Amino acid sequence: WRETGRDDAGNALRRSVSTGTGAPCRHCLRNAAKGEEVLLGSYHLPGPTGVYWTPSPIFLHARDCAPYDGKNAIADIVRTSLVSVRAYDSQQMVLYDLGQVAEGPQADAPLARALADPRTAFVNIHTAKPGCLLCRVERI
Repeated sequence: WRETGRDDAGNALRRSVSTGTGAPCRHCLRNAAKGEEVLLGSYHLPGPTGVYWTPSPIFLHARDCAPYDGKNAIADIVRTSLVSVRAYDSQQMVLYDLGQVAEGPQADAPLARALADPRTAFVNIHTAKPGCLLCRVERI
């Protein structure tokens, strides 16, 4: 995206300067600080595929940032908003009974519930209101 100025759908990226809230970078999984330039575009999620596939708007720092490498921890960007925890099985089908909306600070319980279920292959966490993908969670 940074090299081409285009998102996954071929749209020109929208550039803006962060106000310090509401611009979670999908690469480093931290909120952009006030004054940082961010890019907004349409991201084609690698999963789920099939009938539950959907593109998602995401933010990305305009400058290089280190990729998130946390393990056994929930990224800070999940803690800052109302989130939707969406579990999917190995066939890329949503597990409706495991889906839950929670305030970010309370996301641990629905995420743990989804990951404890043997049907779960991965979990996507989105902002609940605008629906932007925040992160994908997999067992290690």
